Amino acid sequence: MATIRRAGFGSVFEVENEKVGIGTTGDQTNTLQVLGNVVSSNAAVIGISTIPRYKGFLDKNTNLRSSVIDIERQSGSMSNIIIDGDVVVSSATTFCSSVNQLTVTNSFGVPTGNTDDRVHCQTAGSTRFNEEFGTLEFYTGDQWMIVNSRIDSGNRGRGVLSGGGYPSHGNTGPIIEFIQISTLGNSTNFGTNTVGILAAGNSDNSRGTFSGGFDPFRDVIEYITIASSGNTIDFGDLTQARAYAGSASSSTRGLIIGGYTPSPSGQYLNTIDYIEIQTLGDAIDFGDCVRLKPWDSSTQSPTRGVYMSGSGTVGPSTGTLIEFVTIASKGNATRFGESTTGRRAATGGGNSVRGIFVGGYLSNALQYNTIDFVTMASEGNAIDFGENLFTGSYSGAASNNSRLVIAGGYYAPSTRTDAMSYVTITTAGNALEFGDLGSGGGTGIAAVSDSHGGLGGF
Repeated sequence: MATIRRAGFGSVFEVENEKVGIGTTGDQTNTLQVLGNVVSSNAAVIGISTIPRYKGFLDKNTNLRSSVIDIERQSGSMSNIIIDGDVVVSSATTFCSSVNQLTVTNSFGVPTGNTDDRVHCQTAGSTRFNEEFGTLEFYTGDQWMIVNSRIDSGNRGRGVLSGGGYPSHGNTGPIIEFIQISTLGNSTNFGTNTVGILAAGNSDNSRGTFSGGFDPFRDVIEYITIASSGNTIDFGDLTQARAYAGSASSSTRGLIIGGYTPSPSGQYLNTIDYIEIQTLGDAIDFGDCVRLKPWDSSTQSPTRGVYMSGSGTVGPSTGTLIEFVTIASKGNATRFGESTTGRRAATGGGNSVRGIFVGGYLSNALQYNTIDFVTMASEGNAIDFGENLFTGSYSGAASNNSRLVIAGGYYAPSTRTDAMSYVTITTAGNALEFGDLGSGGGTGIAAVSDSHGGLGGF
């Protein structure tokens, strides 16, 4: 233990033995240096301060007690910090050697700003408060994720099914229904929409959106709160009217992929739009698909939107093509692989690891109950999963982390079903019976959920 020989204002601290103290310099000196200006009455350190470890001093517990402490820069090794006052952590603050435990007894502030300010904070694990969305968010190293602070009131794992029907076969388009994905049973009435059928559904863990639609073709976007029930509310507009589009969602952003528009004389689209789900406003151009694509089936992980080709006939460049985009960025799609068989108007869903595509058709003579799957983080061809109970197309699909529910469908030229089936995503096998749609059957269903693969468990 060091003994202080002489102390005084502006003097040198003499110590009895060597290399003991904070800020000791040199190998063979008895001088103890205190770095920075120290005011003993308030223990305020001004300037760049370091808290290193030296022989004779233990810094396992560092206690910071005052009304306000502003730590601008700090380095060193600490395993436990206890804070009794208000602490402001600036954007330049770094604990170089990690902190195993942080205990705050009063208040603790993190950096705040809008979405554009994210560029200043790109280290994995960085946490900030987004003033635009009113949410706490963190950076995974690939994208920003919202911390799930939602209170589960028993509705977690809900799927919402919007639209259904077909004009020549009994249109039930305005009806919205919901299911609990982890249970079995019939759907329950939720409310009504104005987008009709064949819209694109996107969702985060609390809000669902429905974009576009048919009968007539629409450019509107509407939203619902998944945990409640009620009619849709206006959100904004697409870049152009469309139906038969695909969709993919992360915890913050929704994509509307491809589609078909009647203007000017019937046109397949390769346009990808995007929206920020927790805001209101019009969609913005994201990029382009590899090819012109209506009738897409799509799924998502927290980072990727993956979708299977819609129109066309069997072939590596048409009906079997699978593409992907990185949801957090903007840009054109990239080839992912090929499906097991060419088809359009399938449906898709999955968890953060595995994406599944179900059903589809090419003509009245070529209708499928095929189920394929892909591994979201890789690229390559789809693999056979099993068979659905219903053969046909235009179903809706809602998923949680373990189960995908397939709702409704259409068997050309005139048959639709009210049946719902399900598969366990992590296994492979044929679909099993789930229940029935309360509306009496439908096709062109836009489905959303609060726990799909794009949310990554959040």
